[in-house]
Amino acid sequence: MTHTAQNPIQWFRHSAPYINTHRGKTFVVMFGGEAVAHEEFDRLIHDFALLHSLGIRLVLVHGAKPQIETALHNANLPSIAQNGVRITPSEAMPHILSAVGAIRLQLEARLSMGLANSPMFGSRIDAVSGNFITARPFGVRHGVDHQMTGEVRGVDVDAIHHNLTHNHIVILSPIGFSATGEVFSLSAEDVAEHASIALQADKLILLGEEPLYNQGALVREITTKQAHALLDDNSLSDEIRRFLGCAIRVSDVVDRTQILPFAKDGALIEELFTRDGLGTMIARAPYDQIRQAHLGDVVGLLVLLRPLEEAGILIQRPQYRLEADIEHYTVIERDGMVVGCAALYPLDEHCAEVASIAIHPDYRGGSRGDELLEFIESRARSEGFTRLFALTTHTSHWFIEHGFIETAVSSLPTSRQARYDNGRNSKIFVKSI
Repeated sequence: MTHTAQNPIQWFRHSAPYINTHRGKTFVVMFGGEAVAHEEFDRLIHDFALLHSLGIRLVLVHGAKPQIETALHNANLPSIAQNGVRITPSEAMPHILSAVGAIRLQLEARLSMGLANSPMFGSRIDAVSGNFITARPFGVRHGVDHQMTGEVRGVDVDAIHHNLTHNHIVILSPIGFSATGEVFSLSAEDVAEHASIALQADKLILLGEEPLYNQGALVREITTKQAHALLDDNSLSDEIRRFLGCAIRVSDVVDRTQILPFAKDGALIEELFTRDGLGTMIARAPYDQIRQAHLGDVVGLLVLLRPLEEAGILIQRPQYRLEADIEHYTVIERDGMVVGCAALYPLDEHCAEVASIAIHPDYRGGSRGDELLEFIESRARSEGFTRLFALTTHTSHWFIEHGFIETAVSSLPTSRQARYDNGRNSKIFVKSI
């Protein structure tokens, strides 16, 4: 990971808030049989161990598709699917159980590694699997009997919580048991989806071939509403479509679902312990939160505004001034960090001034400035103002693009005219709202 390689001490310091936030939380992590067969899988196991050591309650859901395909091929049995769902004859089940069981034992063995001079040394992890999932037949769909293919009927929440409370990692396989003693083959996505909902997990993490890309660019975050719209895109891979559908279905209970590439070394750590990560996050609401500022934001405002003040772009406002004026400020908060701000100062009963618009350098180039101004204009209208003034030395064109018109000093309310002559020679813009 580049963060760690360049400055491990600084990276570790910046990760501390995330360590505190994630401790004691329940994460359901799903990965397919492709991840298990990948040459980087041992590193992923090491990352699971690290998360466990940091107090995260882990439920690992594994798939076995390529291993099952190989087992059926070796047994000269056909592998047939209908609309993406395998048709499982009873004679295939011994081979499926053998493939799934081998992966589960492999996971338990790797999580139990404690060799000296390895990342697992001293980890003392107890991995637990069992009959946590009950299932029912997938049944006849579109005239096709799927036989021993099943779907999740229930999750033994109490048993899983018991094991998590006793510091165990829980492993869930794509196998379910019926009340009549039958064994059904399940999809890993179905198990992960139902487990995360039943456990009211804090996160569902889906490890696949790659995160979501749109026109060649990584999509870092989308809402479930946007994910719905993306499902109409026929260019998406089957895996991404399945993952998006899973994220949408769990979104009423699980606040955030993350799609990560399992082959990228450290992807899980970077996603969870840095502000932006390298995967795709799907959430009910936008990750950024625009809200009224409070006194706890003053330090963040100082960090954001000070470089612009030193460059002469903004008027200097000492800390005591920010504290006194905090009720006028709106901030964009991203995962506990103030990444944008703007102030709305009343000038008279009809007019207000927008000031101190700033976006953190790492978050410019998007729509945050536009969204912040839109929020400020909405706030001004709700407070009864009909005209909005802006004074600037560097961003004239930006205000013009947003409907402001350049005007004279004499257009300002008298009280603001008296404070205009400060040597900055700012241009004045006005917008009727």
